[in-house]
Amino acid sequence: MGKELVVRRTHLPRSQSDLRAAQYVRMSTDYQRYSIENQAAVMATYAQIHQLSIVRTYRDEGESGLKLKNRPGLMQLLADVSTGRADFSHILVYDVSRWGRFQDIDESAHYEFLCKQAGIKITYCAEQFDNDGTMLSSIVKNLKRVMAAEYSRELSVKVHAGASRFARLGFARGGQTAYGLRRILVDEKQRTKAILRNGERKYLATDHVRLVPGACEEVMVVKWIFERFLQRQSEAAIAQELNKNCIPTNTGRVWNPGLIGRILRNENYIGNLVYNRRSYKLKETRKYNPPDLWVRSEGCIEPIIKQDEFLRAAKIIEERRVDLSEEEMLARLRKLLMKHRKLNGPIIEQAIGVPCVVTYQNHFGSLRNAYRLIGYASKRDCEYLESRGKWAGLMTDLASQLADSIQRLGKRPTFYSATNCLVLSAKTGISFRLARWQPGKKATHAALWSINVRAHLFPGWIVSIRLTERNTDLLDYLLVPTALVPGRQIRFSEEARLNHGVEQFEDFDTLIRTLVQRLAKTDHASSTKSIQSKQRQRERRPKNKSDHGRR
Repeated sequence: MGKELVVRRTHLPRSQSDLRAAQYVRMSTDYQRYSIENQAAVMATYAQIHQLSIVRTYRDEGESGLKLKNRPGLMQLLADVSTGRADFSHILVYDVSRWGRFQDIDESAHYEFLCKQAGIKITYCAEQFDNDGTMLSSIVKNLKRVMAAEYSRELSVKVHAGASRFARLGFARGGQTAYGLRRILVDEKQRTKAILRNGERKYLATDHVRLVPGACEEVMVVKWIFERFLQRQSEAAIAQELNKNCIPTNTGRVWNPGLIGRILRNENYIGNLVYNRRSYKLKETRKYNPPDLWVRSEGCIEPIIKQDEFLRAAKIIEERRVDLSEEEMLARLRKLLMKHRKLNGPIIEQAIGVPCVVTYQNHFGSLRNAYRLIGYASKRDCEYLESRGKWAGLMTDLASQLADSIQRLGKRPTFYSATNCLVLSAKTGISFRLARWQPGKKATHAALWSINVRAHLFPGWIVSIRLTERNTDLLDYLLVPTALVPGRQIRFSEEARLNHGVEQFEDFDTLIRTLVQRLAKTDHASSTKSIQSKQRQRERRPKNKSDHGRR
């Protein structure tokens, strides 16, 4: 019994494996001839002629061939090949450009070499050469790789030239719409067709997008921001006052000094459209362009702010900008510490003559590094503060996964990033929070986890990401009913969690299934209760006179 033959998926007999093939298909947005169906048809014909059986399909739809990181299909193919999970000996690809338009052709060759090293041959079915490793095929293949890369470079130049031309004509070229403005769709005769909401875009080549002033309430807020700033109120103070008055931003986030600064510098508010401040060509690193490369169209937007007010605000911003050496930056931070006996973000932001927090982070890597250089040890958990962005991104991703599953129940959940809450209805929501680790007060005491609530909680549940010791990694997920939350913060040990019946999940998929099942049961119970209530109302309703007369 110990020597029986076991046929495994990844170790097929040679005769069977030689006749099995996988196909890789990719379509970006360039031409219809590269559609998934056309590629599959060519590869199916090739497989039939060469007596191959296509057993796997890896696909990337609507993805550029410039980079590997945005192509999950190709990444999965390379992972299967590298780990020995591939149960095929051929990979069929339509042509060299479908494998990729990598700007470094050595990158394209490297991924092909990984397959070749695993004993798997790549065949380009629509090419006129056989990828057999001969000198002629190698020369032609490398020439095709150069042509594929050059095509992307030429297309990038043409697209940029077209976008710059339309920007000079006053048409918006994408990106986040500034607060207080909205996008309208116009036809070739400049007639308004519709108002574009967030996420919507034009589909006809003859249509264009223009910017116009938005809602009156938002326009008034923009004017108020400039008025306060010209009265020498700082960006931090303006943001704090807006948040205090519960005035929302157009992105659902809270106001911050950076957002106020972008409004004060945005020429859209005086009627100008500026394009090509930054460029992101061929998926390379974003870079800021010098002003002589900017494309400016003046007077193409109805102004919200008077030009003299905008120029006065720009002058204030320019005058307070002082180029300081890093030694001087640290000296001013040290003086601020001597004055307040402690340091934190709000103290630094509100101090006159001291660079902002972001400037210290850019120069020294983090606030904690700057503190260390002046000999200051913050009592706060700086490591956690520096990793907040990581956990915030994770919570957004988890909320998106949960929303996709809830939509299958016929609901339309909305995620508010400012409060990290997925709202299902006016009375039900699912909030996302971190459960941070804290050591016990004494060495013999058990460790605690704390969940800060702060913002208003919708009735429902809290999905809590519990962190490991020192808050470095993810431990597990907790599902906490909001009925168990007494105030603005809850603290608990592992024993207390078990006593209160707070559920723990090792993976998020299991938590999603549990939540979806409970929501489905709740909907069913509510529907049954509503039907029973309507039935009781009908039974109590008095019978009309005609029924009584007939009786």
